[in-house]
Amino acid sequence: MQLLSLSPAATGGIVAVVVVVVLLLLVLIVMLATRYKKCPSDKVMVIYGKVGKASDGTARSSKCIHGGAAFIVPFIQGYSFLDLAPISIQIDLKNALSRQNIRIDVPSRFTVAISTEAGVMQNAAERLRSLNINEIQRLAEDIIFGQLRLIIATMDIEEINTNRDKFLEAVSINVEGELKKIGLRLINVNVTDINDESGYIEALGKEAAAKAINDAKKSVAEKNRDGSIGEADANTDMRIKVAAANSKAIDGENESKVLISQSNARLREAEADANRVAQSAEFIAQARANEEAYKAEQQAELERAKREKATLEADVIVNAQIQKQKAEIEAEAEAERIRRRAQGEADAAYAKRVADAKGQLEILSKQAEGFGKIIAATGGKSDDAVKMLIADKIEDLVAKQVDAVKNLHIDKVTVWDNMKDGKPTTANFLSGMLGAVPPLHELFKMNGMDLPDYLGKVAETTDEPNQIGAAKVEKKAAKPKADK
Repeated sequence: MQLLSLSPAATGGIVAVVVVVVLLLLVLIVMLATRYKKCPSDKVMVIYGKVGKASDGTARSSKCIHGGAAFIVPFIQGYSFLDLAPISIQIDLKNALSRQNIRIDVPSRFTVAISTEAGVMQNAAERLRSLNINEIQRLAEDIIFGQLRLIIATMDIEEINTNRDKFLEAVSINVEGELKKIGLRLINVNVTDINDESGYIEALGKEAAAKAINDAKKSVAEKNRDGSIGEADANTDMRIKVAAANSKAIDGENESKVLISQSNARLREAEADANRVAQSAEFIAQARANEEAYKAEQQAELERAKREKATLEADVIVNAQIQKQKAEIEAEAEAERIRRRAQGEADAAYAKRVADAKGQLEILSKQAEGFGKIIAATGGKSDDAVKMLIADKIEDLVAKQVDAVKNLHIDKVTVWDNMKDGKPTTANFLSGMLGAVPPLHELFKMNGMDLPDYLGKVAETTDEPNQIGAAKVEKKAAKPKADK
């Protein structure tokens, strides 16, 4: 047997056909899956388009499904959902004319929903599919208003007010019959109250209330009467029976008193014998108890004395030990405080000395650095640098010389002038005092230095220093003697 051999082109064509077929099948499966729709339990699915014919041979406009699922043929059929949620409608009917030509107000609340009944569900699909819930509510409200007015017009107010079940039954029958025509069903009717402008219903209520009150009062009076008669009969029987019982009770009490007296006599005799025996036993027991109590008290006093002695010794020894330990602890604490204070003072003094030394070193370093800069400014001539420093301090030196005689109070000095050669010597005294202050040149010479020439030179003089006359300086004396 020979195997058929295919060319590469033929093989590629077959593969392409297979791929296309697989893709078509996948697309078909996806399309079928997307067009298979399930209907939730709270909705009605309406399928419209070409949905077949009715039993009479006419074409149907739609197909309704409640529960289950259906396949929607593409391009031929469409679908939508009707919500089965209940719709609550408040009906405030006013001035409705009754059969007695009395206008009444009947406020009520109706609860309706889309019906799932076969024929009614078809009506909903045809008339309500494109309406929203508000439009459906308004449509149902108009139908209910009309039917309510029609029902009230056929009934009396007494019938509406007293036979509420009949009224609600008529409303349910008429209203639901009309609602089914548009695909709705009536779930509940609740009439809250019925009022009229003329007050007829109120008057009926007052009449019924008055009748009920009167009937109740009559019933109460009859019951009171029966009760009074029965009470009187009961009192008579009670008094008779009580009297008979009292008589028997008195006889029984007398007999009981005799028996009680005899029993009391025997009791007193027995009590006397028992008291005699008990007193004897009590005296003996008391004596024994006193003896045992005395011995116990004596033993207790001995034990108490031992305990007090031990307590006293313990208190003295413990207090002494506590005082000793307290003194030792305080001495150690005081020694520690002294040591720490001495250590702190030593550390503080050392730190102060170190700080002073650092400050002095910093000052001298800065002065040396400044003096070096002055020498550099004078071209390396140290004498000129010293002269510049002295010139800078000359004002302070002069101020020190002035301070030497600044506080001398001349008005506190009494001078007796003996007039030498006919001239007063007070001036020589003052110049001598001023001469006692060393001149600036001499002050520098004492320190081995010379002032620069630009500060002036000392003139050479041959005059001998003025002799200071002998003057006696003392504090203010007593008053001078008067001339004879």
